[in-house]
Amino acid sequence: MRRVSTRSLMPGMITAEDIFSFSNSLILPKGTILTDKAIAKLEVYSVFYVRVEDEWAEVPPEEPEVTPSYAERLKQTPEFQHFAEDFHKETESFKNSLNNAMEDISNLDVEQLIQNSIALLSQDNQRINVFDMLHNMRELDDSTYVHCMNVGLICNLFATWLRMDEEDIKTATLCGLLHDIGKLKMPEDILKKPSKLTEEEFEVIKTHPREGHNLLLDSPVNDHVKNAALMHHERCDGSGYPMQLTSEQIDPFAKMVAIADVYDAMTSARVYRGPLCPFMVIEAFEQEGFLKYDAEYILTFLRNIVNTYMLHRVRLSDGREGEIVFINPDKLSKPTIKSGSQYINLSNERNLSIVAII
Repeated sequence: MRRVSTRSLMPGMITAEDIFSFSNSLILPKGTILTDKAIAKLEVYSVFYVRVEDEWAEVPPEEPEVTPSYAERLKQTPEFQHFAEDFHKETESFKNSLNNAMEDISNLDVEQLIQNSIALLSQDNQRINVFDMLHNMRELDDSTYVHCMNVGLICNLFATWLRMDEEDIKTATLCGLLHDIGKLKMPEDILKKPSKLTEEEFEVIKTHPREGHNLLLDSPVNDHVKNAALMHHERCDGSGYPMQLTSEQIDPFAKMVAIADVYDAMTSARVYRGPLCPFMVIEAFEQEGFLKYDAEYILTFLRNIVNTYMLHRVRLSDGREGEIVFINPDKLSKPTIKSGSQYINLSNERNLSIVAII
């Protein structure tokens, strides 16, 4: 048995003990054969070290879908295709704007950035959950730009849910768009590495908040945007980086970006794993979120996210399928599911959870 950092875990390793969250909920039992998704789950729950057995096991293959996945069906709709076309066009424009600004940041056209991104949300796409569309926008190339666009759009919606005024909604949008601008100063071979980063590479990436803040110092953006670039990896309990700030020291807009950033990162596909089910991420936020994130913000965010999945079909961890018919306000990740003639209240089922939107 040996102790391994979560960032160094590999598929095929076997857990040597039960793994619990900080709130003492079981995440993975002893004897679990780790897969990319299981490792990602540990990252969601901020588990930094795991004890694994000395021997390895063959990674079980993922069961093939009998019917086209929800994502595949979504991509065939005219609404998605129209949104995707406009999204990629705006992302390319956003990329060019940032690259030009790298030569002279004072020339950054802030108003144009905001207007272009907001235009995507004003389209008539309400029949399809905008979050479902954003989950499927991530491409391997230029993923930093796509992620920033996603976070900007999520922050725009988030600010609306918080009932902010128009100027603050614009500020929140810009905070999301520019939060990772420091990554443009990172080595390209690390940014585009087609596998998980080593601990040494991750230490390099952890310098991007300061790099982003330094880049924006001479730009025509307000202090909230600069602070969001610097503080979006800070956590209210002091466990973040680069300065280990606590709640009262973190800019409120940076607190918003922190939530949107993690949600998009975990629900989007990565080069080394597929996207995680939104309900798994929501459950992790429920377990640890009120320690690490602003309580008012995280509750508002989760309530609104969950409501977008009302009446969606889902698959449960025991293989059953059904439709979400009731949201449990006290346990948002555990709604009531109608499966055939049976109603399943997941809040009463500790070992049963939603594993996929179908």
